[in-house]
Amino acid sequence: MTSMTITLYGISNCDTVKKARAWLQAQGRETQFHDFKKAGVPVDRLDAWVHAVGWERLVNRKGTTWRQLDPSLQASVVDAASAKRLMLAQASVIKRPVVEWADGAITVGFSEPDWAAR
Repeated sequence: MTSMTITLYGISNCDTVKKARAWLQAQGRETQFHDFKKAGVPVDRLDAWVHAVGWERLVNRKGTTWRQLDPSLQASVVDAASAKRLMLAQASVIKRPVVEWADGAITVGFSEPDWAAR
């Protein structure tokens, strides 16, 4: 990642990721895309995301993947370590997109007003 590049992590067929990528392109922002389905979840970056935004924010408990998990598996996600194990095993449970901005900030999800303020 160069100092001017934004790295967007997600899944290419996710509607929110599509909106985020289109918005960044419309703004003329240089962006690298990391697809969880093709390249996996980068373990070293996952630690940085958990540190920056917290595991609770990263685990998408409203998504289809979470709702389809066995209730005992859902109940076992109680801390950063258990959340990271789940996110590495089931990338689709990560709230998307995760964005590493050129200034080093890390955000989760897409909000046009928040992103425009950057």
